Amino acid sequence: MIITFYGHACFGFEINKKHILIDPFISGNPLASSININNIKADYIFVSHGHADHLGDTIKIAKKNNSVVVSNFEIINWLEKKGVQNTHSMNVGGNKKFDFGKVKFFKAVHSSSMPDGSPGGNPCGFIFETCEGNFYFAGDTALTYDMKLIGEYKKMDFAILPIGDNYTMGIDNAIIASGFINCSKIIGMHFDTFPVIKINKNEAVLKFKKSGKELILLNIGESIELPNKKA
Repeated sequence: MIITFYGHACFGFEINKKHILIDPFISGNPLASSININNIKADYIFVSHGHADHLGDTIKIAKKNNSVVVSNFEIINWLEKKGVQNTHSMNVGGNKKFDFGKVKFFKAVHSSSMPDGSPGGNPCGFIFETCEGNFYFAGDTALTYDMKLIGEYKKMDFAILPIGDNYTMGIDNAIIASGFINCSKIIGMHFDTFPVIKINKNEAVLKFKKSGKELILLNIGESIELPNKKA
C-alpha cells in the first residue's frame, strides 16, 4: 500500500491498483502550493465531513477523474446538485465492499456543515480492510471511548489520527486513542496548516515514543509504503 500525504487531512492510497483519495483540501491549503491537483489520480474520493478544509477540491478532482465519491447521505446529495455524477452514499455504522476492499463508516465527534452553510450530516471516520493492510482514518474527531470498539473489531496495521488540538484531539489524546484502537503505528494529520493547530513536531514524536508508540509525520507530497505488502 502506497500512502501519499497531500497536506492537512488529505491522503492518497494506492491499493490493489486502485487510487483512493480522502478529504482533498489541497488548492486552498497555503502549505500545499507544490501539489498540482491535475496530476492526482482518484478512482475513489472519500469525504469525512462537509467543512471546506476537507471537502476542498472534491468536485474538480471527481469530475476530472470520474471518481466515485463516497460520503454520507447529505454530502452526496449536495455534491450531486453540483454536478458530481458518480457517487455512493453511506452513513455511520455501514459497511460496503469495493473492488479494493471493504470500508466501514465509524463515528466521529465533531461538527459538519457545507461551504454554503447547508447541513453536512454526521461527520465520520473510515475503517479500511484490504488485502494490503487494514487502517483507520479517524477524520476530525475528539477522543471518544467508542474507539475501543475498533480495537475489538479488527486489528489495524496503522491509523491516521488528528493531532493539532483546538478543533480536534491533540497529541495527548491521540496517544490515548491509539491505545483504545490497539494500534501503535500512527500517522498524524490536521496539524500546522493554520497557526491555531501548529504543533511542536519533535515533542509530539517524543511523547509517542515514550508511550511505546510510533508517530509518523509526513511532509507534504511525501509517499511511504505501509504495511509491507502481504503475499
